[in-house]
Amino acid sequence: MIDPAAPIASSPSVKPPLRRPTLRFMLSHPAHWIALGFGSGLPRIAPGTVGTLWAWAAYLLMQRWLNGATIGWVILASLPIGWWACTVTARHMNIADPGSIVWDEVVAFWIVLWVVMPTGFIWQLVAFAIFRAFDAAKPGPVAWADGLFKQRGATEPNWWRAGFGIILDDLVAAFCTLLVIAAVRAW
Repeated sequence: MIDPAAPIASSPSVKPPLRRPTLRFMLSHPAHWIALGFGSGLPRIAPGTVGTLWAWAAYLLMQRWLNGATIGWVILASLPIGWWACTVTARHMNIADPGSIVWDEVVAFWIVLWVVMPTGFIWQLVAFAIFRAFDAAKPGPVAWADGLFKQRGATEPNWWRAGFGIILDDLVAAFCTLLVIAAVRAW
């Protein structure tokens, strides 16, 4: 019998968190592939930025073969698939919001590009910089969205809730990015 007063770490059912995913971890489950942005979330430094750069490159490739409506459907399908992948991967890592999960950046930046395109490289770069600023600094509504699904003090997180929380703050960052770009263009 487990002593309820004992520290959680002493429980045999609680595994320690996986701080840095490896290539082997990524290849061990299809959800890991997706959540880790097909490897773009594996770098130790700035995985969110690398994931956003991967999203940018992937979007430009999608544009070569898909029209705008089809890309919209890809983005729409990527949201529930990403929620599932982020949920499974976070649970397997035993961390509610690991930095190496970058699918949230990928799908959010695809939304930004889908709305601002067609545009030249400079506006794409501006969109990238604004999105990364909102995602990294988490001002105002982005911080609110980031904290909305945090489960502080939970001994057993609700992983579906955590998976949705991973994606939500980046969707809000994308929305804020689009508002700033619209305001700049209108001005």
